[in-house]
Amino acid sequence: MGEVTLLIGRAREGDRAAIDRIFELLYPELRQIAHRRLSRGARDGLIETTALVNECYMKFVQRDRLAPSDRAHFLGYAAAVMRSIIVDAARAAQSDRRGGDVQQVTLNSELLGSIADPADEILEVHAALQDLDAVDARLARVVEMRYFGGMEDAEIAEALGLSRRTVSRDWDKARLLLAHALRG
Repeated sequence: MGEVTLLIGRAREGDRAAIDRIFELLYPELRQIAHRRLSRGARDGLIETTALVNECYMKFVQRDRLAPSDRAHFLGYAAAVMRSIIVDAARAAQSDRRGGDVQQVTLNSELLGSIADPADEILEVHAALQDLDAVDARLARVVEMRYFGGMEDAEIAEALGLSRRTVSRDWDKARLLLAHALRG
């Protein structure tokens, strides 16, 4: 049994120092997950890689107990936490856009064509993902880990206890369902 798995066991019993050590050991992997997710939407500027990992850490610390049972489950759970942080940041950005401290700009036809709000995209995917979760929770987890967590098929397969081929088929099926949901 690895050090991370032992630490997760201690963290599940409420040992805060164990959570700190887990994040210390897995920090490079957590940054990689965050970076992969944010690199696809780098233009959005909603949150930076380091801030996303730090926010993830804060969410873990705020919990009384740790739910995952091993390293793979921990990384999958971290991807889910990162999703909630990204969605919250998108909601905050939308809120600001609707009258916060945002500078008012008069739109003209040139500006109109160049504006694409990444916060809208994140929130649309989040809503479609919630609908997908009601139909098939496993498909929703695969999308969550891949889209919001930036995880690869092998990592998702390990976290969910599935084969890589099953994850690949689930991803293909989920993409079709989400594309249909997002179009209509």
